[in-house]
Amino acid sequence: MSTPRPAPLSPLMFASLATLFVLFWSTGFVVAKFGLPYAEPFTFLGTRFVLASVLLLSLCFALRAKWPRRLRDYGHIAVAGLLMQSIYLVGVYYGIFLGASTGIMALIVGLQPLITGALVGPFLGESVSRRQWLGLGLGFGGLSLVVAEKIAFGEAVWFGYVLALMGLVAITAGTLYQKKFCIDFDLRATVAIQNVVSCVLMLALACLFETMEVSWTGEYLFALLWSAVALSVIAIMIFYYIVARGAATKVTSLMYLSPPTTAVMGWIVFDETLALLAITGMVTAVAGVAIVSGQRR
Repeated sequence: MSTPRPAPLSPLMFASLATLFVLFWSTGFVVAKFGLPYAEPFTFLGTRFVLASVLLLSLCFALRAKWPRRLRDYGHIAVAGLLMQSIYLVGVYYGIFLGASTGIMALIVGLQPLITGALVGPFLGESVSRRQWLGLGLGFGGLSLVVAEKIAFGEAVWFGYVLALMGLVAITAGTLYQKKFCIDFDLRATVAIQNVVSCVLMLALACLFETMEVSWTGEYLFALLWSAVALSVIAIMIFYYIVARGAATKVTSLMYLSPPTTAVMGWIVFDETLALLAITGMVTAVAGVAIVSGQRR
């Protein structure tokens, strides 16, 4: 007997969870900028996953989460986690560490909703309407306007942008894999397993390729704690939850709202300037996501 598919979310519930996800996910680039001056990328990510793993395992045992019964199920969960939480983050963090422009990084990763839209048919049997393609195009155009002033060449080695492309492939494949193979498992156990697997991988890479030296400043501790709890636990759990209950294209279009939200955070917290071009891009990106998300299936 097959396991019933999770029920779709109501529009109000989807909007509420989507807002929370975007707010948390948008802090990723800020956290990277805070943490990477004080530790190398594998070391930072390794310690992040240690904290997240301890927290999640404690919650799983306290709340009696249901663990997968078959070894094959653990394998599916691990593959999705390595793509979504390990390879993607290595691409983004090491790209930034090597000096890649945050604007170009955002543009590269911003291709995810478009690529997902092209792949959901063959992999998940979902369809993308013309209206949704229009929304995806508007979203990417808006994102491009938001980050236009942050695009710069010449500071990073070319390998930094290769890593960004690797991250793009990983998060796209990870989202599709998670949706296809992992939505029937207990979400708490799923994210715990993925964090443990990522923790082992990152610490091994740190031991092999880095000094593992850390400057334990207040900024580093804040970046570490925030990334472990807000990103590796809360944001990823919300993302998986809405992916399981919504069309993949609709959910991944939310990624277009991350750079605009980050820009607004910079304006509020760091008194950064918001140019007219960026504001125009924000409005365009929001309109694009509204078109994609508002499409009735």
